[in-house]
Amino acid sequence: MDYNFHWAQMFSGEPVQWMWEGFVTTMQVSVISLISAMLLGILICLMRMTPFKPVQWLSLAYTEFFRNTPLLIQIFFWYNASHYVLPAVVNEWINDLYYWFPGSFSLFGHEFVGEWMLFNAELISGVIALTVYTSAFIAEEIRAGIFSIPKNQLEASRAVGLSFLQGYRFVILPQALRIVIPPLISQALNLIKNSSLVMVLGVADIMYQATQIESYHAMPFEAFTVALLIYLVISLIVSFCINMYNKHYMIQVMY
Repeated sequence: MDYNFHWAQMFSGEPVQWMWEGFVTTMQVSVISLISAMLLGILICLMRMTPFKPVQWLSLAYTEFFRNTPLLIQIFFWYNASHYVLPAVVNEWINDLYYWFPGSFSLFGHEFVGEWMLFNAELISGVIALTVYTSAFIAEEIRAGIFSIPKNQLEASRAVGLSFLQGYRFVILPQALRIVIPPLISQALNLIKNSSLVMVLGVADIMYQATQIESYHAMPFEAFTVALLIYLVISLIVSFCINMYNKHYMIQVMY
């Protein structure tokens, strides 16, 4: 079957605007989720390292549960089922997020309006799912980095008067985070690619916009090829950053 390519139409008018909006939305979801996952991952890691056993078991259950269940199911859970088990005050806080931010903004002379912007229920659900899923992996990466630091450094910090948390904050974590930056960047890359799953909730990311172009303009090959190339370019940039870091800034732990 012959197929007539429409590359000129793909790179003009609505398709370009839609793909640009999808790219911005993907970056919004990815950046917010990555920052949140980093903070939550560090917290879960510290809980795992604490000598208090119930806290250890809670953090272990968290990491094992979210690492070993499919992300797609987690996305649907946070959107369709979580409000039945979350406290009312948490549900109200999530609902109020939408009103904390303006419904439109200008970027490079273009006005982006409301329906696909931060923060709606679909986007919030996707961000929460990506955050908790990725934070479980980040917690384990940081824990591995902490284990690579000699134990006598923590003992030395306690000997000079630092508390357990202060020893981790000022001595262990700064070294561990620098060591695990390459795997953390890999997790960031995985998060960006995983963000394509939020389109099942109607979040207007790159994949959602590609399906819109396919539906409205009958250009499936062009739309999904451009979407693929966008993700490829992002991945190559992140991979380049990993290689440059490994080449110039990797440190050796002193024993």
